[in-house]
Amino acid sequence: MSTKQYKAIGEEAWKNSVEKVNAELFIFTYGSLVVQLVKDYEDYGAVNKQLDKIGYNIGMRLIDDILARTGVERCGDFHSTAEVISKIGFKVFLNITPSVQNWSADGKEFSLILDDNPLNDFCELPPKAIQDGLWYSNVLCGVIRGALEIMQMQTEVAFVRDTLHGAEVSEIRVKLVRILDEEVPANDE
Repeated sequence: MSTKQYKAIGEEAWKNSVEKVNAELFIFTYGSLVVQLVKDYEDYGAVNKQLDKIGYNIGMRLIDDILARTGVERCGDFHSTAEVISKIGFKVFLNITPSVQNWSADGKEFSLILDDNPLNDFCELPPKAIQDGLWYSNVLCGVIRGALEIMQMQTEVAFVRDTLHGAEVSEIRVKLVRILDEEVPANDE
């Protein structure tokens, strides 16, 4: 499929297949979660890990929802996967379409450039959080990683820069580590 086709699928799913939630409610609820994690862990590295873990569990479930709503089949290569994440996944759940850029020479790494990250709305990080490396929207990295693992792709996903850290745009780096072997669950014949 072409980029335009993926974009059209994402737009169609957003318009007709997604139950909308008040954006401010979602953003403030997420902010409350991050604040609570900061209070509970008192360490920004640990908060980043927890946000990634939460996102990972969400991503493992969201991929089924995306496939059911859009009818998109398993991607044939990592380039198609990047386009589906950008044009369909982000569109369906956050109504944004990050651009796919900065491909590595071997085609196993790319960046998602978010000109707008709705999770960052109404948020300002204290200097200590920035200095100590809090990635406020790190849940997105976990979502991507969890969804791709269900699709048999082990990945490393991390923020490289963020508007909350003073960057012009937010950038998430996605690296394909390996294709996982499909395993038949125990006791399943």
